[in-house]
Amino acid sequence: MTEPLRLGIAGLGTVGIGIVRIVQKHGALLETRAGRPIVISAVSARSRSKNRGVDLSGYAWEDDPVTLAQRPDVDVFIEVMGGHDGPAKHATEAAIKAGKDVVTANKALMAIHGQALAEMAEEAGLVIRFEAAVAGGIPVVKALTEGLAGNAITRVIGVMNGSCNYILTRMEDAGLSYDAVFDEANQLGYLEADPELDVGGIDAGHKLALLSAIAFATQVDFDAVELEGIGSITIEDIHQAADMGYKIKLLGVAQMTGRGLEQRMSPCLVPDTSPLGQLQGGTNMVVLEGDSVGQIVLRGPGAGEGPTASAVMGDVMDIARGARISTFGQPARTLRKARAARAAVAAPYYLRMLLLDKPGALAKVAHALGEAGISIDRMRQYDHHDITAPVLIVTHKTTRTALDAALADFKATGVVSGTPVAIRIEAV
Repeated sequence: MTEPLRLGIAGLGTVGIGIVRIVQKHGALLETRAGRPIVISAVSARSRSKNRGVDLSGYAWEDDPVTLAQRPDVDVFIEVMGGHDGPAKHATEAAIKAGKDVVTANKALMAIHGQALAEMAEEAGLVIRFEAAVAGGIPVVKALTEGLAGNAITRVIGVMNGSCNYILTRMEDAGLSYDAVFDEANQLGYLEADPELDVGGIDAGHKLALLSAIAFATQVDFDAVELEGIGSITIEDIHQAADMGYKIKLLGVAQMTGRGLEQRMSPCLVPDTSPLGQLQGGTNMVVLEGDSVGQIVLRGPGAGEGPTASAVMGDVMDIARGARISTFGQPARTLRKARAARAAVAAPYYLRMLLLDKPGALAKVAHALGEAGISIDRMRQYDHHDITAPVLIVTHKTTRTALDAALADFKATGVVSGTPVAIRIEAV
């Protein structure tokens, strides 16, 4: 009989318990598909006495995840604790030093320390798999490293944080303000303990950095990701964008340009008829574009017990079957450090501003845009609010550098009240 693959699970929160449930429920199915039994040897968490709704009595318990990672009866160390430093990092390093393969759902750990951990594992002939760290149940890492391995990837684009997508679609559907929906999402438990990880784009930025490394054969570089959250988006922006045929999404985009690797996570307008424009609620969507295959659209649940545990087990099954794929799709030592490029690709922009009710106000704004080399595609003026009037402008394609110059010049016109909102319109 083939020897079982023995798992050690560090972290018994939502995802860890989901993994236990899959192994307990589908043991026979997993064995048939892998050609060998998949068993849990030991587990670790902060509280041993907590009722987690599953029977853990058959597994050894370790209070210290590092000790768990070093156990001789563990073949694969599964890290689902979270956090980019501390126990998660120390235990993962200990597992590699002890000769264990690693499966993790920890996007922060891999986005910040992924290059070093990958080199460490690969030098030891081990693998690190992290499908569950990106887009929950969507097998996007496998798609890039395996299914699309014969393509030069030209662009990765997607909605990678379900909480933000929930907030934006809920604002539109219910006509509620950002603050009202933020509070609702927080009460429903949709946001991280530190909500800024979600609404600030940090969580999704970690995911984008990982996909960029695979797609463009570069060292993962989260610090190079341009981050802008959704906190400045108003219900007026959502309604007025819809009036012009667009939806607002927190969109991650990565593409290699002549100036370097562009990585940005920011609110964007997308056509409401596009797959991304029609994405509702907490669902994720990743669009991959390759030179041979064209465009591939992957859609599915981006978080939760079942989807994330499913992704972890997909990696476990590959290891059980003997699949030994490099962490980022090619040997880590061959990955190059990319030059970062800031919004190098030109695009149209949506501008919303309040203009003072003065003669020639629109002309002054148009002149400032023209001086920056930006032409106007469409413009709409809405009803006056006391002494100001909201004005929307959609530009023709321009660079963010040119747009920033125009926005700076707006202040000198004396007709713009407050800070204008500028949102990129992404072609999908």
